[in-house]
Amino acid sequence: MRVAIKTLGCRQNQCESDALQESLRRDGHTAVSQDEAADLFIINTCSVTQEADADSRQMIRRAVRRNPSARVVVTGCYAQIAAGEIAAIPGVALVAGNGEKAQLSELISGLREQSPPLIAVSDIQQSTRFAPLPPPVGAARSRALLKVQDGCSYRCTFCIVPETRGPNRSQLTDAVLRDLRVLVDAGYPEVVLTGTHLGTYGRDLPTGSSIAGLVADMLETAAPARLRLSSLDPHEVGEELIGCFGRFGNLCRHLHLPVQSGDETVLKRMRRPHTADDFRRLVERLTEAVPGIAIGTDVIVGFPGEGDAEFQQTYRLLDRLPIAYLHVFNYSQRRGTVAAVMPDQVPKDVRAARSVALRALSDAKWRAFRQTQVGQSFAAVVLEGRDARAGRLDALTDNYITVRVEHTEESVGRMVALSIEAVTERETIGCLQMRYANDSIPTPEDKWARA
Repeated sequence: MRVAIKTLGCRQNQCESDALQESLRRDGHTAVSQDEAADLFIINTCSVTQEADADSRQMIRRAVRRNPSARVVVTGCYAQIAAGEIAAIPGVALVAGNGEKAQLSELISGLREQSPPLIAVSDIQQSTRFAPLPPPVGAARSRALLKVQDGCSYRCTFCIVPETRGPNRSQLTDAVLRDLRVLVDAGYPEVVLTGTHLGTYGRDLPTGSSIAGLVADMLETAAPARLRLSSLDPHEVGEELIGCFGRFGNLCRHLHLPVQSGDETVLKRMRRPHTADDFRRLVERLTEAVPGIAIGTDVIVGFPGEGDAEFQQTYRLLDRLPIAYLHVFNYSQRRGTVAAVMPDQVPKDVRAARSVALRALSDAKWRAFRQTQVGQSFAAVVLEGRDARAGRLDALTDNYITVRVEHTEESVGRMVALSIEAVTERETIGCLQMRYANDSIPTPEDKWARA
């Protein structure tokens, strides 16, 4: 069959969609874009907010309208907690939970024409083992995503994710290293480590594994490709992990550390496992230990009970710390969470005004951080995308800066060396220096061309 996949939500969902595509390819199916005619349309949904639920429903109905003869399959977090609601949408053939993603290819092969929607959604809270998916070697991207952990056993008061993903489950280290080697051998110059709650990796394993130990093992296996980490909670970054930046040259100098608030009382109401002072000390330690590191964070504005004084605490903390950028989210009441029924809900216009202030701060910090990199040379950046009409390529540095490189014939997915020459309000401009030394490594673009 011709299969199109639409992904909503987080990087982990994207990783799983890439792996599903690889699994279906192995079974003889052909991947097509969402704009092409498809026999099967898979929607990998999100449910982190009420708005995400609405977006998922809209995408399901759109897929049914645009592909009247196709079988529409819905999976992901919204499918996990609203299977009956989804199955009631005319045109849906299959609803599969997050726990069933690894069996999705088998479920699809069992579908019958004109039958009622099949619902395959188990109790995710009973999941105790990591369900592996194949490494996405066929994904047409310059960087590969590798999932090593699933689920979250924390209970932050604003978050529905433990209900949609279940408890913490980790992939065995040997299996992670095997999948990593497959991706590196396929030519990916960078592998991005993903998970629902990545920092809790290994806590469910009998071997006493940890995220720091896993990263050290992976960095040795990945060379010469580089490794990038996705979000880690501040209390999960210890000296062993910080030491990896000095020991290995292929660990990207980039960490995303969600603080959510800079006010201690708000953090307690959120049930966050760190304090604002924990975050401050970690950021200062990292910038001292790892020159040039880009540190990003998530902030929720307008959490119930956040007054002007609490917001100013957050603003002052982030203003004075060497943060590179902020991801700012307006608090959104999520049905099924503790925070949704808390008193002192913050008015929408107040939340919006606070978001504007923090986004302006983020813009200023991002430009200031990029300005510190002018004149710096980078031995290995990944060429990510080409704009043929403008005669340019975009390259991603290890510390998360997208650099515009003019007039080059280099291939997307190649590692090259460049220097940063200038920064504008929105762009960083660089000059290509030379091809990366290990030029014998095949690139993903080479692989796609052969396929």
